[in-house]
Amino acid sequence: MNVAEWEARAAAARERMAASGTRVCVCSGASCMVSGGDAVLEATEKAVKSAGLEGSARVVKVGCMGTCSQGPLVRLDPDGVVYQKMDASKAGRVIDKHLKNKALLRESLLFAGPAEPGVERPSEHPFYARQLQVVLEHCGRINPEDIDEYLAVGGYRALYKALSSMSPEEVIGEVKMSGLRGRGGAGFPTGLKWETAYRHVADHKYVVCNGDEGDPGAFMDRAVMEGDPQRILEGMAIAAYAVGADRGFIYVRGEFPPLAIRRLGIAIEQARAAGLLGRNILETGFNFDIEIRIGAGAYVCGEETALLISIEGRRGVPRPRPPFPAESGLWGKPTLLNNVETYAGVAPIIERGGEWYSTIGTAKSMGTKVFALAGAINRTGLIEVPMGITLREIIYDIGGGIPGGRRFKAAQTGGPVGGCIPEQYLDVRVDYESLVGLGSMMGSGGLIVMDDTTCMVNLARYFMEFCMDESCGKCVPCRVGTRQMHLLLSRICGGEGTERDLALLEELAPYCREASLCGLGQGAPNTLMSTLRHFRDEYLVHIREKRCPAGECAMAGAPAGVR
Repeated sequence: MNVAEWEARAAAARERMAASGTRVCVCSGASCMVSGGDAVLEATEKAVKSAGLEGSARVVKVGCMGTCSQGPLVRLDPDGVVYQKMDASKAGRVIDKHLKNKALLRESLLFAGPAEPGVERPSEHPFYARQLQVVLEHCGRINPEDIDEYLAVGGYRALYKALSSMSPEEVIGEVKMSGLRGRGGAGFPTGLKWETAYRHVADHKYVVCNGDEGDPGAFMDRAVMEGDPQRILEGMAIAAYAVGADRGFIYVRGEFPPLAIRRLGIAIEQARAAGLLGRNILETGFNFDIEIRIGAGAYVCGEETALLISIEGRRGVPRPRPPFPAESGLWGKPTLLNNVETYAGVAPIIERGGEWYSTIGTAKSMGTKVFALAGAINRTGLIEVPMGITLREIIYDIGGGIPGGRRFKAAQTGGPVGGCIPEQYLDVRVDYESLVGLGSMMGSGGLIVMDDTTCMVNLARYFMEFCMDESCGKCVPCRVGTRQMHLLLSRICGGEGTERDLALLEELAPYCREASLCGLGQGAPNTLMSTLRHFRDEYLVHIREKRCPAGECAMAGAPAGVR
């Protein structure tokens, strides 16, 4: 496909979307599907057909709309009306009342685009009012299984701009100017990583996307794979052009619902068929193709060296660095590795400019961040906010606060290797440096909220058990350290702990953090250390009074807010 054909196809897609009348968008993200989205989709299609509205309405399955706690969701465009908690019977009533009778089904209404008495618009609804969607701008709005809809909203325009009018150095310069940092957790400057891979000369280079999202409560990357997979492919293609790579891999966690993997596969096939992957892309002489690799479920394969070893077909265990993958990665060749959210943010940076992106967020943490809100919070779901927003704004303004009027106790950020932020730091700005200063980290974007029924000792025990089970066993500090810390925490939770056990925990944790080979072992003590720092009294009550203030330790399984 040449440029003229690509532009004509995009224009034709826009015309088809405009001519289809009302777009009845049914959320087909994993969260809505597990709560009955399949039945809603089927019932909506039947209702449109039986009402004879095929010529004036089109049912479209879309990705996650964000407000997962209110699903299944149905949005009618261009009206901008969203109906919540749908089922098969309500779907028929929406079609009958909204499309046939031009009236709102108010008892199921979440918000409405046009001004309606007593009804909030999206920009006024608390869940959306504080958001700024860059990565998620197309999720929930286009059919993720139709490349033409992605082209219609400007898809692959940034790739063409890069290929036709920018040198690789200029592309890397825009990414550096944007201040984009890796959204996988460590926050390493993306442009610097790209520049390193570009400067290493080799006969082959690779671009790899880390889709191994395994943190409890995290579903940011999965939602982008399900809702806008072409955006990931475009970002990877731009990165490949910038560093001189000709082959790419997307490494996806095997435990993901099959929807994400299936839609990525559809996206790759459609992009190849359209001439946007493969040889001579857009007739510019640029060659690049992408394959999917499915991991076996080891959490440690989220670490970059273990991930690359797994792609090569070997057991995924970390290796020492240097050399870093940008110098020697897959099969010893320079390899650029970023996560899903990082690649999904590349196209808007190239299209609108790095300077535009750098005006969002803070001086050191620029841009936006996607979070998955979970736990003891009224509005769970997927959000994208500017860096620098406060934790209080996320939890109370966007998330609607704590259910049942209970007291907020802590927020867990960074997953199992992150930390807990207590109530006195609710006004901390959410950026890389601020969270690290509190003993936590940004991580990939999971944010679990806990109320006063959560035992922080049991929380530390639960996450230590997770890290212990997921340790690859290669290095002693992680393999043995996590097990010993888990035993000590279990003693304290079981009413058998002593202050000597507490001292041992405080002695073991720094050894594990400083001496472990990879980020799993280095981060495994973080939740323990942050709870000791902020909730030490709770440990002492368990030890001295042999009771759990939250009344939770006798419970089996995961702590409240994580179950």
